[in-house]
Amino acid sequence: MWKKSMNIHEVKELRCKTDLFLGVGAIQKIDSICKDLVADEIDSILIVTGRSSYKKCGAWEVVEPALQKHNISYEVYNGITPNPDNSQVDEAVEIGKKIGAKAVFGIGGGSPIDAAKSVAILLEYTQNNCRQLYSYEFTPTKAVPIVAINTTHGTGTEVDRFAVVSIPELGHKPAIAYDCIYPLYAIDDPALMQGLPANQTLFVTIDAVNHIVEAATTTVATPYSILLAKETVRLIVEYLPKAIEDPRDLEARYYLLYASALAGISFDNGMLHLTHALEHPLSAVKPELAHGLGLAMILPSVLKAIYPAAGPVLADVFEPMVPGMEGKVEESESFALAIEKWLFDLGVTSKLDDEGYTKEDISRLTELAMTTPSLDLLLSLAPIDATKDVVAGIYSESLVALKDQVAVR
Repeated sequence: MWKKSMNIHEVKELRCKTDLFLGVGAIQKIDSICKDLVADEIDSILIVTGRSSYKKCGAWEVVEPALQKHNISYEVYNGITPNPDNSQVDEAVEIGKKIGAKAVFGIGGGSPIDAAKSVAILLEYTQNNCRQLYSYEFTPTKAVPIVAINTTHGTGTEVDRFAVVSIPELGHKPAIAYDCIYPLYAIDDPALMQGLPANQTLFVTIDAVNHIVEAATTTVATPYSILLAKETVRLIVEYLPKAIEDPRDLEARYYLLYASALAGISFDNGMLHLTHALEHPLSAVKPELAHGLGLAMILPSVLKAIYPAAGPVLADVFEPMVPGMEGKVEESESFALAIEKWLFDLGVTSKLDDEGYTKEDISRLTELAMTTPSLDLLLSLAPIDATKDVVAGIYSESLVALKDQVAVR
């Protein structure tokens, strides 16, 4: 099989909107990146990251000497949490202003990189704050350069123009998408991910699965977004079990990283719809909820709802995971049950009820999905009419396992 002949230790350059370095040892490319930044007269940067993972994964032991070698001054803001909020971004921006940061490095998974993108905009629009940015009070067209050093394989944010930050006081978790926040450079090094625990490995990969579910079935999906979706599923089916069995399997991490990047490019082209629009309220209300788990809990019901309109595409894309489907309307429930079984077999068995959501929460979650800035756009791209009743129905059905609901009929 050709994948075995690929030298995963040879760092390859993938040209999309972002210059992406993929491969074991890709972190060493930070030296040439710093050299290029200095040539562009960038001599002061802000590092945006989480509390300690940037050191634990091994990235910092390469990044810091490169910055010192090239005489680039820096400050580290390590206050980013999962599901970051606007106050964290504003704190980071203030540090960036004080040091005159001319670029931003995001080191981590989706949360630090999304926050770094937001900071990069606000270092150009110093009169604005993060809440204004995510409330769409202005439309940015510029940002300082961004370097994304990715430490998970799921979000795809290192190669796309999207970012997500919560505004807790409003219960909002909006998304932004601007060309100015494509990272200038990105690093995808599988060696940085060998320490990812099993649950994180699952949750970030489920994020990638949801990206392609949506990107392949929006009303603006293209043959390109569908092609990338198919390859993403094929790679995840093959390599996710290997990464769970052996977290230090570099080949498995390499291809999950590649799949994640493909999924990021897929939804950068095909956009998103129901699962992300409905998950954002879940983790806005409960910031401790892992994004990937939130997506997993509602995915089967979303698939059941959209399969009548998008069956042929879903049957084709998910053939490695759910073989034998023909895309017929009458397969909707069985397809959704098969995806739920795949999730459960991986150990992701929680439903909304297990995570503390109740029937009484449905109306608020539905309202947030319909009114949070940007989510209305995602809902408008769904292959079905994403009415309030449809959204409420998906939340309600996701309270408990679909298989249990079928069993009691």
